[in-house]
Amino acid sequence: MSNELKEPAELKGQEPKDHKGLRHKIWELIFEAETPAGKWFDVVLLWAIFFSVLAVMLETVAPFQAQHGKMLTIVEWFFTIFFTIEYLMRLWVTRKPLKYATSFFGIIDLLSCLPTYLTLLFTGTHGFAVIRILRLLRIFRVLKMVHHVRGAQVIATGLRKSKAKITVFFFAVLVFSVIAGTLMYFVEGNEPHTQFTSIPVSIYYAIVSVTTVGYGDITVTTDLGKFLTTLMILGGYAIIAVPTGIVSSAMVQAENPSDDTSDACPGCGVHGHLADAKFCRKCGEKLD
Repeated sequence: MSNELKEPAELKGQEPKDHKGLRHKIWELIFEAETPAGKWFDVVLLWAIFFSVLAVMLETVAPFQAQHGKMLTIVEWFFTIFFTIEYLMRLWVTRKPLKYATSFFGIIDLLSCLPTYLTLLFTGTHGFAVIRILRLLRIFRVLKMVHHVRGAQVIATGLRKSKAKITVFFFAVLVFSVIAGTLMYFVEGNEPHTQFTSIPVSIYYAIVSVTTVGYGDITVTTDLGKFLTTLMILGGYAIIAVPTGIVSSAMVQAENPSDDTSDACPGCGVHGHLADAKFCRKCGEKLD
C-alpha cells in the first residue's frame, strides 16, 4: 500500500530523541495509539473531525443556517483553532517537520485548517473544510484495524498490477462505444424529430447503454435501433464483469499468507512486517 493511505507517512521524521522530555510525551500522546492516553486523544480527535464536518454540512442547509448561523460560526472557529494547534504540535514534536508537512496526512491536516482562515480574505472557500473527512482515515490506526489495513494493501496492489489491463479494457470499450454510436447515428439520424443529431450525441447514447445506466434522455424510434440498443445493453452486462475479474485475479496474486505482524515501525509507523523482520520494509529503521 502506498504511503499516502497510511497515518505512518507523517511519522517519517521519527520520534524525538529526548525520551524523557515534554516533546517525547506529546509525541506519544499524538502519534502512539497503543497507549491509553494516545488512544484517548485520537478518539477525541476523530469525534472532533466528525462534528466539524457535520457543522460545515449544516451550514449549507438554508433553514438551519438562518436559525443557528451564529452558533455554527462559533463552532467552526473552535474546531479550526483546535486543529491548528494540533497541526503545530505535530510539527513541533517530529524530528523532521518537513517530512510530516509534505506527507499525505500533513497536507490534509493543513488543508483542513486553511478554508476558515481564507474566508477572512475570500468568500465561498469555507465549504472546502469538508476535506477534514479524509482525516478519518486515522481510524485504521486508532482502532488497530490491521486486518483492514492489510485488506487495503491487497486492494491497492491489485489495482496497481491491473493498471495496464484496465487501460487496454477502457480503450476497447471506448472503441466499441464509438462504433456502436456511429451505427446508431446512421440508423436513427435520418428519422423525423430524431434525438440522434450528431455522432457525439449517438456515442453518448451508446456509452449510457453499454454501461446499463439508461438515463432515458435519448430514445430510439426504429426497430433496428431498438435491436442494436438491446445488444449494447446485453453486451454491457458481460463487459462489466471483465474489470472485476481482472482486479480480482490481481488481488488474489497479491494476497499473502497471514504471516505478518501488527507491530509498527518506530521510525515511520508502517504495519504489516513479517514475523522475523529485523528492519522496516519502508524506511529501513531497525525494528524493536
